[in-house]
Amino acid sequence: MESAEIRRRWLSFFEERGHAVVPSASLIADDPTLLLVNAGMVPFKPYFLGETKPPAPRATSVQKCVRTPDIEEVGKTTRHGTFFQMCGNFSFGDYFKEGAIKYAWELLTSSVADGGYGLEPEKLWITVYLDDDEAETIWRDVIGVPAERIQRLGKKDNFWSMGVPGPCGPCSEINYDRGPEFGVEGGPAVNDERYVEIWNLVFMQYERGAGDGKEDFPILGDLPSKNIDTGLGLERLAMILQGVQNMYETDTLRVVMDKATELTGVQYGAAQNTDVSMRVVADHIRTSVMLIGDGVTPGNEGRGYVLRRIMRRAIRNMRLMGATGPVVQDLVDVVINTMGQQYPELVTDRKRIETVALAEEAAFLKAVKGGTNILDTAVTETKAAGGTVLSGDKAFLLHDTWGFPIDLTLEMAAEQGLSVDEPGFRRLMQEQRDRAKADAKAKKTGHADMSAYREIADGSGATEFTGYATNQGESTIVGLLVNGVSAPAASEGDDVEVVLDRTPFYAEGGGQLADQGRIKLDSGAVIVVRDVQQPVPGVSVHKGSVQVGEVTVGASAYAAIDVNRRRAIARAHSATHLTHQALRDALGPTAAQAGSENSPGRFRFDFGSPNAVPGTVLTDVEQKINDVLSRELDVTAEIMSIDEAKKQGAIAEFGEKYGERVRVVTIGDFSKELCGGTHVANTAQLGLVKLLGESSIGSGVRRVEALVGVDAYNFLAKEHTVVAQLQELVKGRPEELPEKIASMLGKLKDAEKEIEKFRAEKVLQAAAGLAENAQDIKGVALVVGTVPDGTGADDLRKLVLDVRGRIQGDRPAVVALFTTANDRPLTVIATNEAARERGLKAGDLVRTAAKTLGGGGGGKPDVAQGGGQNPAAIPDAIAAVERLVVETA
Repeated sequence: MESAEIRRRWLSFFEERGHAVVPSASLIADDPTLLLVNAGMVPFKPYFLGETKPPAPRATSVQKCVRTPDIEEVGKTTRHGTFFQMCGNFSFGDYFKEGAIKYAWELLTSSVADGGYGLEPEKLWITVYLDDDEAETIWRDVIGVPAERIQRLGKKDNFWSMGVPGPCGPCSEINYDRGPEFGVEGGPAVNDERYVEIWNLVFMQYERGAGDGKEDFPILGDLPSKNIDTGLGLERLAMILQGVQNMYETDTLRVVMDKATELTGVQYGAAQNTDVSMRVVADHIRTSVMLIGDGVTPGNEGRGYVLRRIMRRAIRNMRLMGATGPVVQDLVDVVINTMGQQYPELVTDRKRIETVALAEEAAFLKAVKGGTNILDTAVTETKAAGGTVLSGDKAFLLHDTWGFPIDLTLEMAAEQGLSVDEPGFRRLMQEQRDRAKADAKAKKTGHADMSAYREIADGSGATEFTGYATNQGESTIVGLLVNGVSAPAASEGDDVEVVLDRTPFYAEGGGQLADQGRIKLDSGAVIVVRDVQQPVPGVSVHKGSVQVGEVTVGASAYAAIDVNRRRAIARAHSATHLTHQALRDALGPTAAQAGSENSPGRFRFDFGSPNAVPGTVLTDVEQKINDVLSRELDVTAEIMSIDEAKKQGAIAEFGEKYGERVRVVTIGDFSKELCGGTHVANTAQLGLVKLLGESSIGSGVRRVEALVGVDAYNFLAKEHTVVAQLQELVKGRPEELPEKIASMLGKLKDAEKEIEKFRAEKVLQAAAGLAENAQDIKGVALVVGTVPDGTGADDLRKLVLDVRGRIQGDRPAVVALFTTANDRPLTVIATNEAARERGLKAGDLVRTAAKTLGGGGGGKPDVAQGGGQNPAAIPDAIAAVERLVVETA
């Protein structure tokens, strides 16, 4: 039975029994505590925790999952994998133990003809929790499982919780006996390789308290509503139903290994090392396709790093098996064709998935080419010094410069018989992170002790932000820092950090720059505010200097922002939202925000895209944005629950953490995003948006920069002036300028080629004369001298080789010519075979000349090139070459 059919039967079975079929959630977890969805129940977690009302009392799903803690073990055994599908059925206060057990037994043991999986009942073994008499009774007396095939296990194996206070309960697992060829008998309590778990039934009936580990926590009592959460591993059941030894031989993975065989000629089962590589490729390529399909792009942080790491491991293992060129296209196509039967969106999104995967392969192959040379050199140096450990700084260099994941360096070093100073590598990585954090912290705190801010927060609470409704207002100074230290007062000229109980000043966040302005005290003192940060959550710190008078804690104050700056930033922020939506409309949902900065009159917006955005698309995006401005759409903000915001389709920025209540900014019918920033009231207030262009800022991430309002108008006005000047110069209309300028440049290029050709001919004409005037030094024909300044390196090289070729017979010949190009001396030296037999090598001669010129050089024994800093030293360099020829010949 194919995997797609296993999935279909599961969903059909439970749908027929009143379960709502819930599509698989994205692998990108909607949970700040998880990087990726790693269990089938993750999307249902809010229902079990009582945070959200479930959509129905019964539900079923086949959930995509990725687990990566044991990524280094993938391939080494047949049990480890990163991607899997978890079939689940769930009850929220509806049926409980007996219902869940009956459903499981019916689906597993019913005949294939009746819609079941057709497993032999006598091969199924059951485990229950140590004191769960109810479950054992149901299995024995209701289902009819013999008592000898029911085993009791402890909390570690048969009790479930989320690891935090909340719902928990005993489990009952269904295990399949694969036969004596897989080990000794005795049930799952004795041998979990032979008796493989296929289905886990979780009976959520208790509430647990705080505690550590899987066993050390108290049971506080019964839950008011008992729930069911079950999970069947699709790959494990496929392994049994398809009669294969392990999950790698099932239909969705075996086809990938077959394709790898086709590409490399390596057969699965031929050798242990290539079998490991085959399994790595099959698992990692499938996982990569599923991650890219759900919108993950390769990167150096978070989910992006997980994807990059497994893709590069797969490509690396293909190369270990003999692949020399690109392989990802073929492997990805196989996965899409196979998994597309279960997830049709993979087929419809094929082009984007392939584009992302191929771009990462190309980047990695380029990195491998450069990084492998570095690694080989480091390995050679380490072995030559008698060492067995590759230094941490070399591993860090490979990671930082060439993008080598540390596990790749570990594998490649191990192949050379070396270990790696992994603690040293980790230390350097941490130092790099610490430097980055210190830079960010310095911006936020000005190097102040964080405890000073926490003391203010503990004493006065969070700062109330009034800036959505007003640009100025009364407040009280509740905290004051001078030179990063709490102080009761500050005097004129002091740089200070001020905390108010309430403020109209927006603290930098969400890509929006901070407000600037003034704080005036009743005493007449004035603080000029240059920046506002929140070094601890909820506390706005106003950074500036005392312009006049003395500032004291507890003083009444009047805070006023620079209104023109705020309005310009608000225009930029609203334009960013419009740009985000327009890009998503043009490129799809993968053009998700990856960062932004909204400053007065301009903004930059970072978004996910594997390739550069074509100019025509960028033009369409710009036009769409400005069309929205002309529609005069209202911009509104509303506070609502995070769940309501998601229901309304509000876009959340990737990587941001949101509370239960969020602020949603809506721009007419065009855009809806979670945002805490300030905005215009109507799109007409933006005036104009001009996109300046886009560029790459990292693998899979692009950046658009733009101007807004008056700044956009000024830019276009300057462009208009330039166009007018060009019109005057080339005597043409604006629309004719590209063609006329291209024609002029073409003519100029042709003229330059003619000049270059003429100059080269003039240089080469001197070859015959130089050869005829060769000196004879101990039987060696030596041609040494200078050629006209400005002769390029290529022409000088051609001339030297031409002169060498004109020296007749077997006579040893050395040709050394010098010139000055771009105010720097240049030399090319060539020797023939007869001269090299006399010990005259071009590389040695060039190094001697270049040293005299104040530079360096090198090359092969027959021809070499060098240069220096001092053109006046050319005569000395000529003399040095002559001396070396005399000494050697």
